[in-house]
Amino acid sequence: MPYRPPLVAREFFVADPPELPVREPGETGLSALTGAEVVAADERGVTLKGSTSAEETLVVQITAAGEGVIRVRLSEDPDARTRSARAIGMVTPGEYAGTVVEANHSRVVVDAGSLRAEVRLNPWNLRFTDRAGRTLVEQDPGHPDISGRLRTLPFGRSAVDGAPVAYHDTFLAPADEAFGGFGESFTPLDKRGQRPLMWNFDAFGAESQRAYKNVPFYLSSRGYGVCVDSGTPVEFDMCQSTHSAVQIVVPDDLIDYYVIAGPTPAEVLDRFDGLTGRPELPPKWAFGTWISSGFFRDSQERVLERARKIRERGIPCDVLHLDCYWQADGHWSDLQWDPETFPDPAGMLATLREQGFRVCLWMNSYISHLSPAFAEAAAKGYFLRRPDGEAYVADTWHGSYPACGIVDFTNPEAAEWFKGLLRDRLREGVAAFKTDFAEGVPADAVAFNGMTGTDLHNVYTLLFNDLVAEVTREVNGHGLVWARSSFLGGQRHSAQWSGDVDTTYPAMGSTIRGGLSHGLSGVPFWSHDAGGFTGTPTPDLYIRWSQFAALSPLVRFHGTTTREPWEFPPHAEQAAIEALRLRYRLMPYIYSAAVTAAETGAPMLRALCVDHPDDPVAWQADLEYLLGTDLLVAPMISADGTRKVYLPSGVWVDYWTGETVDGGRYVTVSPPLDRIPLFGRHGSMVPVTEPGDTVADDPRVSLLVFGLPERESRTTIRDLDGDTRVRAVWDGERLTVTADGPKRIGGVEFAGPGAPVVIN
Repeated sequence: MPYRPPLVAREFFVADPPELPVREPGETGLSALTGAEVVAADERGVTLKGSTSAEETLVVQITAAGEGVIRVRLSEDPDARTRSARAIGMVTPGEYAGTVVEANHSRVVVDAGSLRAEVRLNPWNLRFTDRAGRTLVEQDPGHPDISGRLRTLPFGRSAVDGAPVAYHDTFLAPADEAFGGFGESFTPLDKRGQRPLMWNFDAFGAESQRAYKNVPFYLSSRGYGVCVDSGTPVEFDMCQSTHSAVQIVVPDDLIDYYVIAGPTPAEVLDRFDGLTGRPELPPKWAFGTWISSGFFRDSQERVLERARKIRERGIPCDVLHLDCYWQADGHWSDLQWDPETFPDPAGMLATLREQGFRVCLWMNSYISHLSPAFAEAAAKGYFLRRPDGEAYVADTWHGSYPACGIVDFTNPEAAEWFKGLLRDRLREGVAAFKTDFAEGVPADAVAFNGMTGTDLHNVYTLLFNDLVAEVTREVNGHGLVWARSSFLGGQRHSAQWSGDVDTTYPAMGSTIRGGLSHGLSGVPFWSHDAGGFTGTPTPDLYIRWSQFAALSPLVRFHGTTTREPWEFPPHAEQAAIEALRLRYRLMPYIYSAAVTAAETGAPMLRALCVDHPDDPVAWQADLEYLLGTDLLVAPMISADGTRKVYLPSGVWVDYWTGETVDGGRYVTVSPPLDRIPLFGRHGSMVPVTEPGDTVADDPRVSLLVFGLPERESRTTIRDLDGDTRVRAVWDGERLTVTADGPKRIGGVEFAGPGAPVVIN
């Protein structure tokens, strides 16, 4: 039996990761690369024969994988691939025509433009520099401790009973280096001192290091990033075991990683998404409000009544989400309407579309053993199997719902069968699916293609979301999924939300951190459950979370109880509606930021370090963010109504008052309950429109100016009809605005009450 502590608050997960073996005292089984010789060199890089401390021979490959990107591989077999590649490829290395390779008997240089790899062959050492020769990151040469043993894992591998179990590498880390990334990690933004494990969990909230969405990638305050290509449970020791080193342990058949040049976080993310896939831009309507049925019984009558109330009460909304109970209880997730509670779904969907609503349906890849679909799928081998060949029936709901089979998407017939179930719903008029769960592949499961559950566990979500996106695109012309789990390359699934967050102020704070970390992992289109998921928020928390949600990349109201605004006191309803009207007013700005994010991989919800990478505080101030490049948002994270907001360098303008505030410092704010701290960058121009019931395809645009520019300001409005470049010039007496593009600027106003309005 595995060790359990004497008191456990709750059982967490049916699919915990397998633990790596514990090394015997000493350095038994440890193999460190000590030297190498050149075997081959070409215009892309070099292949080296490496010698190890265990008298083994390993193969090192160092190649340019794009401008500013260098790939490093260490393996026994030069053709080795990560075990996850049997299911799906996550990284697509490119080439750089300007690569320069120098190799002799003592030294190798691979120059990829913005990044250089410099290798000393004997004794082995590898370091990466920028174009000017400044060291970005360097392998730890392996200093021994006082006992004479290595204190960090070297560039090499470890074996147990003669069999390799993991490859590893270690980089030196200066004392002031900060790190971000690793997916939707709810811990502090700077991962220094943490030990992220790349294993997707049903995390039961946002208040632990367990995450629904892991991405084996991080970026550094020193101007580079590192991406590890493996679907296995990779461990990153971010200066935890020793404060001066980052250690990477990869329990795979090789270590295969990419060092990515910046120097800015935005440039690192651009190159990273170039390797792993560009984000897909969601449909424009997806940036409107999503309102959910909540996690309780629903019906066609209730859905239509909900829609009527939304329009009657003037709540901006584009999407109605129907959660579990559109299906019959006990049949989840066979993707069939409950005929008693939804007697005419096609008619309902048509009515809602006439009212301006799209409909999203909840689903997952687990089929209850009580469902009529289970027997057919099991008989045809459509589920993951146990080692004995039987269908794996797992407690994927942690005892709160009957055990389920897990659809095996490595089986082409199972994938086509499942797509057929989805296709039927889409043809009826469903707009999109919420793809819940997918973190539950047990480590001892066996897939149709022979993969173990350990190797499939993380990449399973990519197969799942790819399938749903593909059939949605086939029928509806877009690939939107609203996904809970993700992994490396998952930014191609264009909407992700933060999972089952508790309804508390601290949980909202952790959710902000999760969104910022995910944005620093190349995923720009992210959301969360407004009000929190588990429990019922107090009216003030509902207001504060609604404000945070309204100024997030995407916004959905959902929880175990209702999040419908009219179910809260009148003042809370009104404040939530006003927050959404502010969002719809800012929609030209929000959508412009979204178009840019899809092209570049830069997040919409931007940690301050994205735009201020040289400011050490910007890597630590993780309870606020920039929405786009010009609006700073600081959600209220406690019930006392006061918080400190860090304003980066420059001058900032309070959205509500028009007051100018000097940056480079913290300020204390105590806004009334109906206002969220919101600041504009001085001199910036934010395109706005008149808010309506739904997101307009061709809005009439005005400009909101935050303080007069010293000389000129520029902005670009990006929309379905193309880009409009706007220039404003202030000559001391007159503001002249010109626009080049399809949009006509309807007027100019200034932030703050009573501010002047200029009509062109």
